[in-house]
Amino acid sequence: MRSVALKMLLGDSAKYLALVFGVAFATLLMSQQVSIFIGLMTRTANQVLDVREADVWVMDPRVRYVDEVEALPDAALGRVRSVEGVEWATPLYKGLAILRTRDGLINQVSLVGVDDESLVGAPREWLSGDLDSLRAPGGIVFDKEGAGLIWPDDDPLTKVGVEAEINDRRVVVSGIADASPPFITFPIAYMRYSEALKLTPPARNKMSFVLVRARDGEDPRALAARITEQTGYQALSWDQFAWRSVQYYLTRTGIPVNFGITVMLGFIVGAAVTAQTFYLFVIENLRQFGALKAIGATNAQITGMVLLQAAVVGAMGYGLGMGGAALFFTFVRGGAALEDFYLPWQVLVGTGVVVFLIILISSLGSLLKVYRVDPAIVFRG
Repeated sequence: MRSVALKMLLGDSAKYLALVFGVAFATLLMSQQVSIFIGLMTRTANQVLDVREADVWVMDPRVRYVDEVEALPDAALGRVRSVEGVEWATPLYKGLAILRTRDGLINQVSLVGVDDESLVGAPREWLSGDLDSLRAPGGIVFDKEGAGLIWPDDDPLTKVGVEAEINDRRVVVSGIADASPPFITFPIAYMRYSEALKLTPPARNKMSFVLVRARDGEDPRALAARITEQTGYQALSWDQFAWRSVQYYLTRTGIPVNFGITVMLGFIVGAAVTAQTFYLFVIENLRQFGALKAIGATNAQITGMVLLQAAVVGAMGYGLGMGGAALFFTFVRGGAALEDFYLPWQVLVGTGVVVFLIILISSLGSLLKVYRVDPAIVFRG
């Protein structure tokens, strides 16, 4: 019976290809869009995820995500250091600045000031220079993509040693880092904390965050709760703060709705095309199913045949669609817009479940027609 089912399926090549294409299109669209959505949401928290040394982030209680900064007083650093369970605590500055190049062009950059001694918060992967590049007087380090935005006509790695200005003060590019791209596409500029404060306008408070390392054996979430209780500042473990940033964009922007609509359209189109084509395929083969019933085939055997046909279509369509999605991310991986985007295994599994539902819905709708077929149809003209 299995061989008969496969011959019936492959015998009508046009409908077979239409079925496979419908499933492949739905698989490609859903997996590609969901993966891009995950990549975008990850970017909203990349500046938290990149600071691997810190277990806890301390900030003003009103801060809701990493790009929203309300400065802390300098005394906050000492108060945090005094909390039991803190191994060390360092300041971090984060803000926006205007960079003016020697050509007179201006660019808004995301300026990050890291601790002068430990350099906690600085990049750990370098394309030109190293961690000590930040110790140079007036030294400033850009991420690779940011340097490409500032100097689009040149190789970013050749810009080490180039001078520029921030707030009428001279800075010198001392290195190019391979930092994770942020959600907001401003170039990321790293400097020492003391240097960053010199470049920014006068203000009573300038410290954006306090980065904390927990002692060995100390639970970061418990330490964060203790810091909040004793200092009154908001303290979150690194994963809590990362999720807080992701949730902000999930709830305050139209990104989830727009991607959700696209994924839903992929499901609807895939289900509609597959169900309609599969139904027509079964209708055109009713005489064959009737003949099988006339020679003694049971509904259970007919069901097995239809489900086998649906499984073959689903497997072929899913494989082609997922292969197309994988090729897409392979080809765009080097581009700035979709750098570090990839196809997570969770998306493969989730899309597979959705494709299974599409195939199941399509095959069940067709089976109802097969169950009602009269074996005498084979004797009719």
